[in-house]
Amino acid sequence: MVNYEALPKNIYSGEYAAGHCQGIAVDTEKGYVYYSFTTMLVKTDLLGNFIGSAVGLCGHLGCISFNKADGKVYGSLEYKNDGIGKGIIHMLGGGIVIPNAFYIAIFDVDQIDRADIPSEEVLKCAFLKEVTDDYENEAALADGRTVKHVLGCSGIDGCAIGPDFGADDGVYHLFVSYGVYLDQSRDDNDYQVILKYDLGELNRTAEVLRQNDMHQSGPAAPEAKYYVYTGNTNYGVQNLEYDAFSNKYYMAVYRGNKPQFRNPPMFAVDAGIAPVKEVLKGVYPETVGDVLTLDAHGMDGIGFGYGSTGIASIGKGYFYVSHEGHREKMQYTNVKLYKLVNGEFELA
Repeated sequence: MVNYEALPKNIYSGEYAAGHCQGIAVDTEKGYVYYSFTTMLVKTDLLGNFIGSAVGLCGHLGCISFNKADGKVYGSLEYKNDGIGKGIIHMLGGGIVIPNAFYIAIFDVDQIDRADIPSEEVLKCAFLKEVTDDYENEAALADGRTVKHVLGCSGIDGCAIGPDFGADDGVYHLFVSYGVYLDQSRDDNDYQVILKYDLGELNRTAEVLRQNDMHQSGPAAPEAKYYVYTGNTNYGVQNLEYDAFSNKYYMAVYRGNKPQFRNPPMFAVDAGIAPVKEVLKGVYPETVGDVLTLDAHGMDGIGFGYGSTGIASIGKGYFYVSHEGHREKMQYTNVKLYKLVNGEFELA
């Protein structure tokens, strides 16, 4: 039984020569915190004492999620040759050539017990063909233009483990959300796109990823493809997190800039409502999709300015939330304890 009142109010990650904090995951039972620092996974205890790290990724490790059922950490991992991908390669010193490819990363975190473990020793990856195809393919627009990236797909980021929408069968799935390019000139990029995958299939098809010979072993297709109408946001859902206490999926985003939308920093989807088939707004030619329902905040969203670099539900309405920072070339985060009060986040 977790004593939430006794949990640390702030956990300092330590400083790392890597990209900024992209996501956090928390195991309250064993007392560990996991941090994605773009090209490495860091493990500390709840007091911030360093336990170990997995390093050597040449891609973008984004949002991460801890799965209580198997004790593993799952995350979005993308390799691409856009501005983000080139920035990562530059940070690593250059000279690396990689294809566009997107994976679910599955870390055996029990093995992370020392610094600088090569990622291949603790990590397997499942290739996501659906994402790779949408990223690489082109889309037709109603105005006659042809543009890159179906639905504005810039890859993947937000990653959560929880129940299907409207389901009460107790089965948990992995959900991963598209990154979406910020673009005011098109209307087909106003949805958050969330893919559903079977956790067992991800594990069965995952293989060790050799970055000089990247495999394409993974599910042939997602179990479902969902849409959430929020308006275009900058790189889609940064962090996706299921909270059983409120039965909602929280989506932390970088604010959009289309003037016809409110552009808040967070939205919440009601997990108790099943998807509804609707004609997708702005998508050409006419397409019917499974659309999810926002909670009572609606498209006004939640005015909580944190979570885009990490948010972890730990039960009873409590969350740990990343407040990332940097000092010269070193990156860190302070993970602060919050509680939901009348649907809003307040420091605990």
